[in-house]
Amino acid sequence: MATRAGQSVGIVIYSMYGHIAQLAEAEKAGIEKAGGSATIYQVAETLPEEVLQKMYAPPKPDYPLVKPTDLLKHDGILFGVATRYAGWPAQLKTFIDSLGQLWAKGALSGKFVGAFVSSAAPGGGQESTFYSMMSTFTHQGMIFVPLGYAGVNHLLSNFDEVHGGSPWGAGTFAGQGERQPSKLEKEIAEIQGQKFWEVVARTQFPVEESE
Repeated sequence: MATRAGQSVGIVIYSMYGHIAQLAEAEKAGIEKAGGSATIYQVAETLPEEVLQKMYAPPKPDYPLVKPTDLLKHDGILFGVATRYAGWPAQLKTFIDSLGQLWAKGALSGKFVGAFVSSAAPGGGQESTFYSMMSTFTHQGMIFVPLGYAGVNHLLSNFDEVHGGSPWGAGTFAGQGERQPSKLEKEIAEIQGQKFWEVVARTQFPVEESE
């Protein structure tokens, strides 16, 4: 076991059209604004390139591919989840399913965790996606940190425009891929990053050294 000199957050995302990547950058900005540090990772794509081309998916952002041991470097983890049928996308679930050795060791137990999401529309299952994550976090022994309403009630309760997000975490609506995260949605994500860091910064956890 080793204890880091500093604290940090790992942001693990899957982003097909760039919406989750934009929210991840806002979350990272919020963490840094609060005095913390964060690294954005992406999970490996599981769809063939020819399928991605037919879906008009743009090139992936320039983030490192996450490995299970990368999670050991950070005190807190934020997952950026592009909703699929009101749950995890297969790409993220594949990564989650690779964490068996960490689960067996209890290596993620006690780490703080949160999430932010993207769905096609208001009925796309943003809150249900959070529900689907809870069993994974619980089995790993992670401590879920919701966005809540404190400090963001005026934004989450804004009826002047359509927007994603809930007390579970920040969110955006993508439409068929053409709609981009709004200024309001990015602001909520940035505040989530700030609030998440404030929780993480209260505790310094000893962790296993990554391989």
